[in-house]
Parts: sequence; structure tokens; C-alpha cells
Amino acid sequence: MKRLVILGGGYGGMMILSNLLDKIPGNVQITMIDRNPYHSLKTEYYAIAAGTTSDRDVRVDFPKHDQVDYEFGEVASIDSVNQQISFKDKSNSVSYDYLVIALGCEDNYHDIEGASKFTESIQTFSNSRQAGLNIGNLKAYGKVTVVGAGLSGIEVASEIRESRSDLNIRLLDRGETVLKPFDSKVQNYVEDWFVDNDVEVLHNANVEYVEKDGVCNNGVCYVNDVTIWTAGVRPNYLVRELPFEKDSQDKIILNEFYQVPSNQNVYVVGDCASSTYSPSAQLARQQGEQIADILAAVLIDEEPKKPKEIKLKGTLGSLGKSDGFGSMFSKSATGLLPRLAKSGVLWLNKRH
Repeated sequence: MKRLVILGGGYGGMMILSNLLDKIPGNVQITMIDRNPYHSLKTEYYAIAAGTTSDRDVRVDFPKHDQVDYEFGEVASIDSVNQQISFKDKSNSVSYDYLVIALGCEDNYHDIEGASKFTESIQTFSNSRQAGLNIGNLKAYGKVTVVGAGLSGIEVASEIRESRSDLNIRLLDRGETVLKPFDSKVQNYVEDWFVDNDVEVLHNANVEYVEKDGVCNNGVCYVNDVTIWTAGVRPNYLVRELPFEKDSQDKIILNEFYQVPSNQNVYVVGDCASSTYSPSAQLARQQGEQIADILAAVLIDEEPKKPKEIKLKGTLGSLGKSDGFGSMFSKSATGLLPRLAKSGVLWLNKRH
């Protein structure tokens, strides 16, 4: 019996598992390992933090299949020599013949003093819940600072505003404008939205250190009650510790079949895989579809077909529940249409 282990039940891991369900050879057992007993829609974590969405709305049950079993817990290490996965909270380990690494990313604090200790994260389900609890418990006119004005920072700041009209919200942006990857139409639209909705945006930010009750930026210390960190990510620390060749961002370098060249029974998907594209759920899902096809061939000892070039359809972001922005098929869009499109994508993900 061959064992395929999928390490991580996020977008990439879930897509691989779903696409393999009707292709599993009789001599293969699949084990999915995740810290949670459900798949969660990470692109909606900002709404959990803001308190505008129930966590049940962003959970999806893992599929049931006679040849699929699950291990739930925090992984302690990946032993690529002995081909075993060990856990922090369990004495047992899981061995593999084939491994898919789909562990996602974690916050990059850039060695800024106090950032990891005194800020809230939206990179995991439990951390987003904790952020939502702390924001929801703020007294009237409490102060919230969001560090980072990329897609995550924009969405969490705007959603908090929709959730709490009384709060004082500040967004620290390292650049001269929010959403650097987007064009000026989208940037100006989002900037105007923040002005209209009384969210303070500070550009050219340089956070020097973070304290329990404040953030020091460019020599000025701002007192606040909750600080949320959305200023960059990096691959999961377990991936960074692996003895595989990595790029400048600590992502694992792969061959054209998403395999680690030195360990071709190991596949990597999503935020941990070196790519010309920025990390996204859409990228992880497309990679997952291709890896599932590759594994379907490999598991029956056939030569896999070379995967096609990845083509992303665009990026969508929300400004509360009825406004949004994005790039759709190479065209910029603002207002209700991209927000409805994002809701449609979420519905499709949950249905899948």
C-alpha cells in the first residue's frame, strides 16, 4: 500500500484532495494532515477579525472517502530523510511515500521589535478569531492600527470600519499609495473610500517598534488599543527549515512537475512554492489542479503530462460588504461589481 500525505488543508491541499477522489488507485491511501478538522476559506479571515462574519460561514467540511483518513494537530517536524511527519501534541508519527507540502504562509515581522508579541494576526483561523474578540471588546472610540496597506490590510481596515463606526482606525502604508500592484484608478478609488469613511492612511510609513499599547512610526509613537499586522508574509517555518534549495523568499524551488528536484516524491503547492506570481488562493487552486493530474499519473506508474502555463484571471478585494475593487481579465474595476464577483468566487469555493 502506497501512502500519499497532504500536509495542509488550505486551498492547494484541498484542491489536490478533491481532484484525486475519483482517481485514487486501489493500492493508495491518502492522509490529510491539518491543525483544524475542516477546510477554512482564508481569504475571508479579515471578516472574522472584524466580527462581520460567523466563523461557521468560512468553514468547509473535509470530504469523506474510504481511502482517505485525517490527522488533526500541530506538526512538529518534517523528516525528509526518513519520510515521516511528527506532531507537537501527539506521540505518533505519519510516514509517507509521496508528500504534498501545502502549509501556506505566516506573518513576516521583518525583525521589528515587539511586532510578533504585540500585534494581532489574520494568518490563521484561531488568530483571526482572537483578533475579532479583541476588536469586538473595544470600548467606544477605541483605536485600531493596521500595519500594511496591501490587499489584506485594505480589507481588514475597511471591514472593521463597517463593523464599528465609532472606532478610530489608522492604516500605515510603507509606500506612497495603497495597493502598489494595482493601477492608479484602483488606488485612487480606495484612497477616496478611506477618506469618505474616516479611516486615516499614513503613507511612507516606517514602523520602528511596537509596544503593548502603541506603534512607533517615523519617530512618532501612536497610542492605540489593537494593532493588526498585515505587512508581509513568508513560508511556514517548517518549510524554511527543510534542506531543499530555496529562492530569495525562502520558497522551495521546484521542477516543472512541482516536485523537489532532489526529492521527487515531494510536491509543493501555494505559498511555499517558488513562483513568478505573488501568493494567492487562486494560484494555489490552479497549482493544486495540476498537481492532482500529475499525481493521478504517478500513482499508477505512468509518465505525467507537462502542466500548462498558469494563467490567473485577476484579483478581487472588498471594501465592506457592498463595495470593492479589483483587476478582472486585465481590466480594472471598482464599486459593486467586483464585490459581487468576489462573493461569487466565495460561493463557488464553498460549493466545490
